[in-house]
Amino acid sequence: MGRDTRALRFLDHLRPRPPARCGGQKGGSDDRGMGRSRGDLTSKIHALVDADGRPVALRQTGGQVRDSQEAEALLDAMPEGATLLADKGYDSNTIRETAASKNAWANIPSRSNRTQRFAFSGWLYRQRNFVERFFNRIKHFRGIATLYDKCPENYLAAVKLICARIWCAA
Repeated sequence: MGRDTRALRFLDHLRPRPPARCGGQKGGSDDRGMGRSRGDLTSKIHALVDADGRPVALRQTGGQVRDSQEAEALLDAMPEGATLLADKGYDSNTIRETAASKNAWANIPSRSNRTQRFAFSGWLYRQRNFVERFFNRIKHFRGIATLYDKCPENYLAAVKLICARIWCAA
């Protein structure tokens, strides 16, 4: 294939579950990265990781936000000529155009309702498990897995501390 395997980039998200009893007030229009689902707080961590499963960029959104909306901000951290591996939630023309502008190949499976099909490698897509391993590593920390901290800034800071620990261990 002629591409450097270290230039692979992966996109995905994590949706941690809040504890059974959430404190604080319901509602409010300014969610600051925490969404609501049937009264509970929900959150998604969107991550761009390298070929070794180390995080390169992180974003936090409410649980109701679509995956493709945060991808553009993450793709700014992607180097030129990389290969982007993402799941169907990131299949949009905007993401593919952003990847093409960075001279990167987007290996994203097409959604079932898309009329135009794109080149897709199933073998290469299996390498996306590095991002799943990354999310599994950060879920080993109880505060992240249970969405212990209700303040979105503190929650994202805790995730970034864990990411620093992952980088130091590599």
